[in-house]
Order: sequence, then structure tokens, then C-alpha cells
Amino acid sequence: FDWPTPSRGRGRARMRWLWGSGKTAVLRIMAAAGDRAVTILEYFTEDDGYKCGYCKGASSNLSNGMWAHTMSVQDYQDLIDRGWRRSGMYVYKPAMNRTCCPQYTIRCHILDVKLSKSSKKVLKKMTRFLSKGEVVKGGSVEPMDSHSEDIGIGHQPVACTSEFNIEIEKPVKIVSLEETESTEIQEKPQPDATSGKGEPGQKHPSVEENVSTDSFKNVPKPGKGADPNKPPCRKAKDIRREIQLKKRLEKQQQKKVADVSQETSCANPHTVPLEHPVPQANQPKSLEEFISESLTSGAAHQLEVRLVRSSPPNSQFKATFQESYQIYKRYQMAIHKDPPDKATEHQYTRFLCQSPLQAENPPDGPVSGYGSFHQQYWLDGKIIAVGVIDILPQCISSVYLYYDPDYAFLSLGVYSALREIAFTTQLQKTVPNLRYYYMGFYIHSCPKMKYKGQYHPSDLLCPETYVWVPIEKCRTKLDQSKYSRLNEDSNAEDENRLRDLGKVCVLYKSTVMPYSIYQRQNKRANDEAAVRQYASLVGQICAERMLLYRV
Repeated sequence: FDWPTPSRGRGRARMRWLWGSGKTAVLRIMAAAGDRAVTILEYFTEDDGYKCGYCKGASSNLSNGMWAHTMSVQDYQDLIDRGWRRSGMYVYKPAMNRTCCPQYTIRCHILDVKLSKSSKKVLKKMTRFLSKGEVVKGGSVEPMDSHSEDIGIGHQPVACTSEFNIEIEKPVKIVSLEETESTEIQEKPQPDATSGKGEPGQKHPSVEENVSTDSFKNVPKPGKGADPNKPPCRKAKDIRREIQLKKRLEKQQQKKVADVSQETSCANPHTVPLEHPVPQANQPKSLEEFISESLTSGAAHQLEVRLVRSSPPNSQFKATFQESYQIYKRYQMAIHKDPPDKATEHQYTRFLCQSPLQAENPPDGPVSGYGSFHQQYWLDGKIIAVGVIDILPQCISSVYLYYDPDYAFLSLGVYSALREIAFTTQLQKTVPNLRYYYMGFYIHSCPKMKYKGQYHPSDLLCPETYVWVPIEKCRTKLDQSKYSRLNEDSNAEDENRLRDLGKVCVLYKSTVMPYSIYQRQNKRANDEAAVRQYASLVGQICAERMLLYRV
């Protein structure tokens, strides 16, 4: 990280306090050279363990954690690519080879996504509800009510209790090594349902069932072949698809049905854009086509997805805060059986509204900018669900999803995940590097968390070499052992492993300096083991770029 050096005339980095919601002090260093985003952390060594929300072990869930006072989106991108994940301002990494239920970071390739049969059923159910008002209750329950349930279950993050006694206007000194010398699920092919009546894959009654086995001994007579004067035979499925395509095109031309999402985004710039692709004959229906079918004028219900920045909160977020919180409270009480005094406004703010990620709006980034957001699902003028997401340089990271329990029949956990994948696809058209959808953690040993593998194609992160491995290659290993080195190359190593502890960047007494200089200035410090553990977990690049706060 190229820090501005005052002696070189590149400006001074100043430290100041910014007070966020809930009067939580957030420390930021504003670099004069372009106000470059920085990261300031406090690291906690492995704790004694806490209750596991999956296997229900009393203290078997082990992890390492950091309190992030402020964080750049690039640093967080690099951290989640090493198995870290945030819960509010707390960033944690499971101790994979010691914890009871190893949690593997999972991501989906949005450019090649293939819809599973269950995903299509959820999309069709939503289309029927929006277009016709059809309500189907009493169906199968989602594998997990929230598709991001892996954070917050029994997880008690370490609260930050330290106080930064730093003068507001005091310049932060930059000490370099050079200066001291002189003084960082693809669905299986289904039987053609149009070839007979009944459910797909069900055996259909035919003439053959009433014919004795002796009739099969008769040698069939040669036929005359196809009639050349008639058009060639075609599958009923292809004919039906062509008719539907023709009807959709005619409807678009006659009624001039414009892009619903883009129209509302003109009136409301915070509405999530969604293009309506033109269907192609003889091609599987895409995710965007499924979603666009339900967004038509004259439907029984109107659904709109709005994107509001949650940190720092914009005016739209503030205006809808109470409505969103009440839905969260109802969700926690109905789905997770929380008592009313647990799902407090303070807990909601700390857990899902506060974020260490700085809002960044580079010219080559998405229109919304990078950072933390809430995606609000508005049905007929009221919020029914909220998806908490982080927009990062290479992905959208799903944080949490909560919804009005009255609409649980719509499978909103799965539907919101599909909408977030579609949103990522839209962003990728203007930001080519943003091409992944991160779903949090995949827990193979927990049946209700294995469903994340149905989003195809997906990768799991190797916990030792931090390379991505297709999930199909991981299942056999994880069936044999809940913890596994997923990388098939036995000789591969972590390319970003710690190589030089002395270059780890620390913040000590308002001064940014390498750890080697810190050790010289603070000879009483006995923290080398903790700093080494921290740097090993975040990697050499981040260790040299982020600021580790030292007392």
C-alpha cells in the first residue's frame, strides 16, 4: 500500500472520529492523496468456543475474529477469499480443522448459472402469485428459511471495548523501513411431460400394458416412412414454446410493455434494474426470463425491488428503518422463536445495519457504488422482505435475509437468492470483474445447509491453499471427512502465506509503521505470537495493507 508520506510533500493523513448510528465510534484515516480507503482492525485470538447453531454443541464452535473499525471493500474482498466473513462490524474466520462444523466459503458463477428444478418451481410459484394472486400454502418448507443463516446462529462476537485516545487534529505519522535505517445444480434431463398425461417421470398407461407378451414375438411389418407432402414431426414441447414466444412478442409490440424495472428506476434511482431479455426458441428459459414474466402491467400484485444504502444510511434507508425493523422482529420471533426482548432495535442495528465497509464510488464501479446495502422487496406498496448484501469489486456477498412470516409460502429465501444472482448479472454488464455471487458458508455436515450446493456451478474454497474447487469434486471428500483439504494438488501451498512478519503494518500511538519498527519502539510488547497468527490468517498482502491496532 503506497502510503502518503508527509516528508515527500504528498499530504498528511489525518485521523478523526466519525459517530455512526447507536453512537458507535468509528475510526477512519482519511488519506489526503485521493481519500483512499483504509482498514483498521483489532485482532482477537481464538476464543474458548461458543454454542454451535448446527450440531448444538455447547462450546464446540471455534473461530478467530477481528473488530473492524473501518474497512475498504477491496480488503474485505480479499478476506472473504481467505474464508473470512462479517457479522456487523465483527469479522470472523472458523478454525476449520478444529471447529465442530467446518464452514466452507461458497460462491456461484453467475455467468453460467443453471436453474435447478426446485428453483424453477419457486420462480413459477412467484409468477402465479403475482399475475393471478394464486396462493399455495402448506407446501414443502425451505431447507433454510434464510439463505444466509450461517451468520448469527449462536455466534456471540467479541465486543470491542478498547478506547482510542487520539487527538482529532493530530497528524498520523508514517514510519517506513527506509527512514529508520537512517534514524499487507444442474438439473437432470426430465422425461418429456408433453408425451403423455400425469407427472413428469411417472409411468403412463399405454396400449402395451394390455397386450400379451406373445404379441411382441410378431415381427413388425416395414412401414412406408414419413409422408414427404407433410411437414416433419416436431415435439409438442417445441411447438408450445414457439407459440408462447410468439404470444410474448405480440404482447410486447401491441401493449408496448417496456422494461418495468428500468421505468421505475427512472422515477426512483434506487430501484434495482432488471432487463427483460427476448426469449429464444429451443433454448432453456433463463433466470431473467422467469423473473420478467411476473413483472407485467395489469398483474394481480406488483413487486418492486429497491436498493438502499445501509452504511452510511441514506434518506430512503432512514425513512423505512422502522418498517424494516418490525419485519425483522416478526421474522426472528416466528422463524427462530426468539423472545420479544431479544430481537431489539439495538440488536438489529448492530447485526444488520452497521458495517465497517466504506462507501466507495469509483468511476469504473457500479452506479450504486460499493459497500453495504439493503435490498427491499416491496409488494403492493409495503415491504415484505429485506436482503442484506455487500457489493464488492468481484462479487455480491449475501449477508442475511429476513421476511414477513405471512409470506413464507412464497419461499422468499430461495427467491431472494435468485433475484440477487440476477442483480449480480446486471452489474456484471457494466463491471466485468463483478461476476460471482457469494452465499456465505457451505456446511456439508449440516443437512439444512447443504442446499446451497444446488446453485450451479459453484465452488468451495480450499481451507489450506485458498484456491477455488468445483463443488462436484469436493462432495466425495466431504462425505468421508467433514474437514478436508479440497485442493487436489498435494504439493500446492498458500501463495499468499506469511513470509515476512516485520512488514506487517500496525497503528501504534497515532503512527503507521511496520511491525519490526513497532517491536523496537515497544520492547515490552509480548504479542509476536498473536500478530503472527493474525498475519497468517489474513495473508501477507492484506497484512501489509491493513492497519493492525496496537495499544
